[in-house]
Amino acid sequence: MIGATINRTKSGQIQSFTISGHAGFADRGSDIVCAGVSAVSFGAVNSVITLTGVNPQIEQGADGFLHCVIPDGLSESAQEKVQLLLEAMVVSLQTIEQDYGKHIKITFKQ
Repeated sequence: MIGATINRTKSGQIQSFTISGHAGFADRGSDIVCAGVSAVSFGAVNSVITLTGVNPQIEQGADGFLHCVIPDGLSESAQEKVQLLLEAMVVSLQTIEQDYGKHIKITFKQ
């Protein structure tokens, strides 16, 4: 199962997220759940970098591990853009979870 943890600040902004694990929906290379989660999460990170100029701290590892931390001290404008992109990622992940809940679990932490 893929685990996605979204870490929010007390004010509700996304500060970081971590995704790890494998969906186990199908064989490697044919797993649409893994492919969807990867596309959504990496697309969000790439969008943050390209569209806002913000460079988050990114860590990748084995077993589908991705950890992304948004830096502190962003301008209000940059923070708004980053948050919109990350909230869009969350909506997309929740859509995948609705259809494939046995293969992905999203957890929110504050």
